[in-house]
Amino acid sequence: MKLVCAIVQGEDAAACVRALSSSGISVTRLQSTGGFLQQGNVTLLTGVDESRLDQVLQVIRENCRERNRYLTPSPPMVEAGEMFMPYPVEVQVGGATIFVLNVETFQRL
Repeated sequence: MKLVCAIVQGEDAAACVRALSSSGISVTRLQSTGGFLQQGNVTLLTGVDESRLDQVLQVIRENCRERNRYLTPSPPMVEAGEMFMPYPVEVQVGGATIFVLNVETFQRL
């Protein structure tokens, strides 16, 4: 038995949950926030038999895509009289970060 913990971008979460559910895979959805960009993420948790692990990973891969965004960085501390003009910076967001953990005991009550 495996526990799949997938952190996906909020925009991809609904489609990913629908695809997992339609494949007969139970999933728990938790709202979360990314540390670097402080943007909304969703953490998906699912427990599956090892034989279905590749199927789960494929569904996540198909429903979570990377995209480019322009963000304006926070201004650094500047000395009096200095100016800082922040310019938007292109960053890559999205996709999924996936952790697969061995599960010693799984019970559905």
